[in-house]
Amino acid sequence: MNISLTKIIESWITDNSKVIDFGCGDGSLLQFLIDNKNVNGYGVEIDHEKIQQCVEKGLSVIEQDIDEGIQDFVSSNFDFAIMASSIQCLKNPHIALGRMLDLSKQCVVTLPNLGYWRCRLNLLSGKMPVTPNLPSSWYETDNLHLCTIKDFEKLCADEGFVVNKKIFLNGQGKKGTLASLFPNIFSSEGVYLLERK
Repeated sequence: MNISLTKIIESWITDNSKVIDFGCGDGSLLQFLIDNKNVNGYGVEIDHEKIQQCVEKGLSVIEQDIDEGIQDFVSSNFDFAIMASSIQCLKNPHIALGRMLDLSKQCVVTLPNLGYWRCRLNLLSGKMPVTPNLPSSWYETDNLHLCTIKDFEKLCADEGFVVNKKIFLNGQGKKGTLASLFPNIFSSEGVYLLERK
């Protein structure tokens, strides 16, 4: 995860909050939030190697498939749920988002933008996109549901999720004028803070 994205998420998470990070990877973001925001953090991950890296950091992590296991957390009362660069890997992203907002007051979601101009060029040339945010070839990727910024915002509107904040990052993983003005074309990644109406 790039520094700009980490700093954006840090700015949205309040001190001393209770956080659950779905698809936490090696736990780097969770560790950063514990160290810098004093959060009470928990991770959910399915990859054994990444779970081991979390354990080595001393993090509380649960081995769970998000599609299958997110309902197990409904009774928990989290301030924030995070799903960074994982939502496109889920079978039912709209259901997962709804459940995340059932168990937390707010939800941070980051996603690669298939509408990004480099992705469009790849598609025009007859190839599936390979970019820094979509680094795997089509036959190696975990991505099931790629979408554009417009697609994601329509999903939020259809499902009744309120977009409290949103920031768009360019191909270098930084905030930029073109990415902010025309996110569906010039942002490679969208970062959202959601809650229920």
